[in-house]
Amino acid sequence: MREIQGLSYPLFIGDFWEVLLTKISELAPSQVFVLVDQNTKAHCLPVFLDKTGFSDSKLIVVPSGERFKSLETCQQIWRSLFKYKADRHSLLINLGGGVIGDMGGFCASVYMRGIPFIQVPTTLLSQVDASVGSKLGVDFNGFKNSLGSFRDPEGVYIAPGFLATLSDRELLSGYAEIVKHALIRDEALWRALPKELSKEHDLSAIIHDSVKIKRDIVQADPMEKGLRKLLNFGHTIGHAIESVMLESSEPWLHGESIAAGMICESHVALQCNMLGPEELKTLSDKILSIFGYKAIPASSFMRIVEKTRLDKKNRSGRIMCTLLEGIGNGTYDKEISEAHILKGLEYYANFA
Repeated sequence: MREIQGLSYPLFIGDFWEVLLTKISELAPSQVFVLVDQNTKAHCLPVFLDKTGFSDSKLIVVPSGERFKSLETCQQIWRSLFKYKADRHSLLINLGGGVIGDMGGFCASVYMRGIPFIQVPTTLLSQVDASVGSKLGVDFNGFKNSLGSFRDPEGVYIAPGFLATLSDRELLSGYAEIVKHALIRDEALWRALPKELSKEHDLSAIIHDSVKIKRDIVQADPMEKGLRKLLNFGHTIGHAIESVMLESSEPWLHGESIAAGMICESHVALQCNMLGPEELKTLSDKILSIFGYKAIPASSFMRIVEKTRLDKKNRSGRIMCTLLEGIGNGTYDKEISEAHILKGLEYYANFA
């Protein structure tokens, strides 16, 4: 078991079960609730119950998928808490991926002005990104994470063994955030990242290295006033792609959208004379070799641009973006134009 120190709450990677039980005992909750979706109920809950013995905990089950990361689902969660007479000393354990962690934490942060919650992330995406940093939220009005809050969990407990329950596509989706962390902060890690990811390998070390990068950034800027904006690389265009493709017959996963967004935004950096053509080619080739190419219909380009206009990172109507000044060196609060975005999308489309 490894502990990541330096955060305002404990974070453990590995065989953490005794530490988790000790933490819950210290909290002495009046009731314990476990939030899962349909997938984690089937594949992860049995392991959790076997390890913790919480057979008398109250279970809250919500539908799986990003499209259910909504206020409607939050209302379902809050109704369940009221039904079971949860008070301010109740504990909510979020067992699942990024949707469960973000939404469960958000629900806990506002229920009776806040009840304690614990994150037990079960996907690679949530283990290296969503569970670290105390950002919580839900999608609203067609925009990713447009409602939310900052609130620390009582702890984050990462079990790489849960990754065996994922499809290859879901595992790869999480890898996009690891790639992002390397590109904005650690060129050596970027060069060391394998082009193939396998559930058969122990991913504890790569999770540890990636989480440390995010830890360092979050520790320096917990409320995203400056440095933490680095973590938005790939997300201005990537979130817009995800929102548009979520409405299609074949929705994209978050990591698939961010992979495409990183290529598009790297081309924007080229347009702004921040990234050289050879670096752009190296970056694009490696990302495509890892994630493959997924086509974005040209008819969707303007809708993607429209989504970026309302990105929560914007300022006074200006589209603000995190860009690269070289591999391993990100910079934030860079104003970009709609023309930049369109050219970035066209550059990505050329790989077809």
